[in-house]
Amino acid sequence: MPRYALKIEYDGAPFCGWQRQNGLPSVQQALEDALRALEPGAGSVTGAGRTDAGVHALGQVAHVDLAREWAPFRLMEALNFHLKPEPVAVLSAAPVPGDFHARFGAVRRRYLFRLVSRRAPLTHERGLVWQVRHLLDIMAMRKAARVLIGRHDFTTFRASQCQAQSPVKTLDRLDIEEFSFPGGREYRFHIEARSFLHNQVRSFVGTLERVGAGAWSAERVKEALEACDRAACGPVSPPQGLYLDEVVYPQDPFGQAGAADASA
Repeated sequence: MPRYALKIEYDGAPFCGWQRQNGLPSVQQALEDALRALEPGAGSVTGAGRTDAGVHALGQVAHVDLAREWAPFRLMEALNFHLKPEPVAVLSAAPVPGDFHARFGAVRRRYLFRLVSRRAPLTHERGLVWQVRHLLDIMAMRKAARVLIGRHDFTTFRASQCQAQSPVKTLDRLDIEEFSFPGGREYRFHIEARSFLHNQVRSFVGTLERVGAGAWSAERVKEALEACDRAACGPVSPPQGLYLDEVVYPQDPFGQAGAADASA
């Protein structure tokens, strides 16, 4: 039974999240419905990250076992046909070894969070970024972000319902960029680690936004981290600015081609 890796992009707004839930629309269910239109007996789809309701993806990775062999381009095209009109797109498909696992085989996950500061309501980017109406101090946010880098007990920055066995994680990157945005400024948070706790990224961003607004200091972020107490966390940012940007494996399952070759 051949196994295939899929690289997937989606708008998370219409979904309850990645994971299938009875009676609710999910990204996993949309993909499985599309696969079963091709092969009625297709198995379940396993994703690299279980994104929450409203969270988007630029480079989610999943694997699935199918009954027959497919040319990667044909599989990608057929899935995209059957995914319509859902805001989900398969960017690439590739055959992988039978022991490839989208979730447990990943060695790095990269998230992007987009935050826009402007007074006017959003039009084109509505639902795709978190908007605040006040100015933010990027230097203060960068200073506070450095406190979080490294291996720590991140109890403060994980949801109370998080099911991870340990709150200890290693945060490898938390960089913040600032860009011009029509009528305001955009801030992009690039966050990278092997794995994350539930709501960890949104807890980081919500807390750092308070620093940028002048309500918190970098020292208070350090105290919150050391408290190992969820009550010490700042507000949790809304989901619409968060994107699963990239999932990294020891060997790229999609090779040099990235998207499947149209000549396949």
